[in-house]
Formats: sequence, C-alpha cells, structure tokens
Amino acid sequence: MGLSELLSTYRQNYVDALLATWSMTALCFVFVMLMAVAITVLRVSPFKPLRLVGDLYVQIFRNIPGVSLLVIIVYALPNLNLVLPYRTCVIVTVILVASAFGSENFMSGINTIGVGQIEAARSLGLSFGQILRKIVIPQALRTTVLPMTNLLIAVMLSTSLGSQVPLTPPELTGVVSYINTRSTGGILAFGIAAAGYALTAVAIAFVGNRLDRKVRIKR
Repeated sequence: MGLSELLSTYRQNYVDALLATWSMTALCFVFVMLMAVAITVLRVSPFKPLRLVGDLYVQIFRNIPGVSLLVIIVYALPNLNLVLPYRTCVIVTVILVASAFGSENFMSGINTIGVGQIEAARSLGLSFGQILRKIVIPQALRTTVLPMTNLLIAVMLSTSLGSQVPLTPPELTGVVSYINTRSTGGILAFGIAAAGYALTAVAIAFVGNRLDRKVRIKR
C-alpha cells in the first residue's frame, strides 16, 4: 500500500490517534508535575520517615520498566478486586514512572538554590512550608524548564505503552497495529506515526526553549 492510498484510507484514524496521544500526554503531565512536586517535598522534609518514603518511591518507579508496570496494573490488580479501564492503566503507569524522574529534576533544581537564601529565610522566621512556597519551589520550577520539557517529550513517547492494550481510539503506535491487521501498511504505517511523534516533540522543544529563555534565573 502506497503513501497516498494509506493516507486516503486511514487519515482519520491517524488524526484520532494523534489527538488521543496529545490528550493522554497533557493529562499525564499535569499529574506528573503535581506528584513530582509532592514527592520532592517529602524528600526534602525535615522528618526522616517522609524523606525515606519519597526516596523509596523514586528508587522503585525509576527502575521499573514501563511495560512491566503496565502488566502488573492490568493483570495483577484484578486479583485484588481492582479493575481499571485500559486507558486509565496506561495513564497511571506513565504518571508513576515519569513522576519519579520529575522529582529527580526538581531535586537538581533545588540544589542550585544558594544555601544563603534558605538561611536568610529562616532568620526571618519563615516556616518550612513558607520557605518551600516562596523560595524553593518557584526557583526550582524556573531552573528545570528544559529538563521538564524533555520529560514532557518522554511522557508523550511513553503513551505508546497504550499499544500493548486495546484502546479505543488507539494512540499513534496502536493505530499502526490496527492498520496492519487490516491491510499491508508496512514501514510506511510506522513512518507516519513516527512523524507524528517527531513533529510533536519538535513543537514541545520549541515552546520549552522559548519559555526557558523567558523565566531563566540569571546567576
């Protein structure tokens, strides 16, 4: 099947798959950011048990392959009487893994904050929570724009885990399987999906670079 025939027959399928990929990416990344901040707060907490919980979370989910975690969520949780829709399973998998890496990004950003700022805040009587809200988190967010941009691209690519379960509509990788079970799309079917990922990644990187130049802290 040639490129023109492939597009004329399955154009809408590709459009639906691209939109599904974008929507899953956006939803996942919102929760990734929230969880990454929460986990990082635990890791810098003055209470050792909370630090241990945060560090344990990162070590566990940073080192589990996404496919393995997806299999656990899809096939093991039903044994605990917890059955989730396939799309929810993929989203949860991506969030759990990506938030661990997001926390590492935030920790790197926190490490760039001068100790003097924290000591000055303490001398002014600010509490731990106030220091986080007013000094640490805002600066960490500004210094990790590029790493988080890369993480967003990784989240977008990780939605391809959806090809391992039956999603309706499928995401970009899943639509290739859909096409190849009905006709001979061959390498062109994969090429179109790859182009969708690549163009989306380029757009994300462009916006991320512009945002970084705008909010970057001059040291």
